[in-house]
Amino acid sequence: MRLDKYLKVSRIIKRRTVANEACSGGRVTLNGKVVKPGAEVKVGDKMSIRFGDKYGHYEILSIQETVRKDDASAMYRILEEDKEVAAERN
Repeated sequence: MRLDKYLKVSRIIKRRTVANEACSGGRVTLNGKVVKPGAEVKVGDKMSIRFGDKYGHYEILSIQETVRKDDASAMYRILEEDKEVAAERN
């Protein structure tokens, strides 16, 4: 699955256009490398996202084309996340 779509489906980022902009702007890394929106994600990948001067670090646990809002958080595990980042996602 494309990274920008994964970010939207998992609801780490609420809109795909915002996810696309974050990736294009160099604010998203996958396994330690800055990636573009079309990068393919796999289970087990580690992802970091910069939200302003805050960071969120996640591990991808599952990939699904569609998921209910209540089940979206099961698609990833939070490795580390600033409190402000958590508040922005919710």
